[in-house]
Amino acid sequence: MAAKSQICSIWLGSETGILKGVSLSKKQAFNFCEMNSLSRDQEVCVMAWGDENESEVLVGSVNGTVSTFSTDKGIFTGSRECGDPSQGRFTGLAVTDSSLITCVESGLLKVWKEGSTDTVEVNVGSGICRMRQNPSQRHRVATGGKENPLKVWDLERPDKAIFSAKNVAHDWLDMRVPVWVRDIGFIPDSDKIVTCTGHHQVRVYDPSTSQKRPVLEAQFGEYPLTALSLTANQNTVVVGNTHGELATLDLRKGLMCGCLKGLSGAVRGLQCHPSLPLVASCGLDRFLRVHSLEDRSLQHKVYLKSRLNCVLLSSREQESSSVDVTGDVEEVKAEEDKDEDEVWDTMETVTEKSKKRPAEKEKAAVTGVDGKKKKKLAKK
Repeated sequence: MAAKSQICSIWLGSETGILKGVSLSKKQAFNFCEMNSLSRDQEVCVMAWGDENESEVLVGSVNGTVSTFSTDKGIFTGSRECGDPSQGRFTGLAVTDSSLITCVESGLLKVWKEGSTDTVEVNVGSGICRMRQNPSQRHRVATGGKENPLKVWDLERPDKAIFSAKNVAHDWLDMRVPVWVRDIGFIPDSDKIVTCTGHHQVRVYDPSTSQKRPVLEAQFGEYPLTALSLTANQNTVVVGNTHGELATLDLRKGLMCGCLKGLSGAVRGLQCHPSLPLVASCGLDRFLRVHSLEDRSLQHKVYLKSRLNCVLLSSREQESSSVDVTGDVEEVKAEEDKDEDEVWDTMETVTEKSKKRPAEKEKAAVTGVDGKKKKKLAKK
C-alpha cells in the first residue's frame, strides 16, 4: 500500500467512508480503508494536511472521529475522538503548533493539544457551515454559517472575535437580506477574506479597515454556492454551486472571467493548486475533474464510484513516475466530451409530420374570389 499512496497527488473523501487516492500520471485510483467494516457513520466530511510536508492526511468522519493517514506508509496510523455526533458533523479541520483544531455545526470549536487532555473550547455560534484557517497566521480561524455572519477568531485570545462582519443594507424592498455563509477563503499577502453564500453571492471583507460590511460583492448564477478556492495568482477565485456550475471571478473588479464546463452534479469539494493553474473539483456525480485555469479546458476526468464530499490537492508540481506499483489497482475511467459528441452525431434525427385533426379540416377557412375568408360548411 505504501507504493500506491506515494504516487497519489489527489485525495478525496466519500459518503461511504472511503479515503480515495488518485494518481493522474499513472491513471490509477486506489481505496484506502477496511472494506469489511464500512458504515454510514464513517462518512468523510472534512480533510486537511497533518503537517507541512504533506505526509499525513487528517480525515474527519460524521461519527466524530479524526483519523490520521500516512501517505508514506499507506495506512491509518491512529484515530482520535474529537466530537459528539449529536453536536453535528465537522465543518472544519486544521493543525497549528502540534494542536488539532475542530469545529462542528453546533458552533463548538475546540483546540486539542497533543499529549494533553485539556482542550480550549470556543462557542462561535450555531448553524456553522464552514471553518477555515488562515495559512499565514495559523492561530487565526474564520467561521460562518446560516444566520451566522463571518467572524475571525484569534485562538491565543479566544474570548472574543477580533472581527465580526455586519450584514449588508436592506434590499430595494427595504427587507432584511438573509445571512448564509457557505465557504471562506483568506486572500494571501493581505488581511482580506472572501466568502460565498447560499444566496449566490461572493463577498470580500477587509478586517484591516473600520468597515465591517463587504468592500466588494458579486453574484454568480441563481443557485446556492457551496465551495470556493483561491487561484495561484490570488486575484481570482473559483466558486461552485448546487447545480454543478463552476466559474472564476475577478476579485479586483467583481466580474466573472469564465465558466468551467463538464459537471453534472452539485459541487461539494473544490481546491486550486497552490502554484499551477489547475483546479480540482468533486461532488455528487462521483467524478473527480481537473480543469485548466488558463484555457478552462477539462484536463482529467476520473470516475470514483462513490459520492464525494471533499478533495485535498497535493502541492507538489509533478508526480513521481519512478515508483513501481504492483498488485491490484483500480483503473481510472477516463471519459472525454469528444466521445459523447460522437455518440450524438451518429444518432439519426427523427422527424414527425404534423397532421391536422378531422374537425380542423372541416372548419378550415377558404379564401373567396373577392379575397374574403369564408368558412367551409361540413357536409351532413
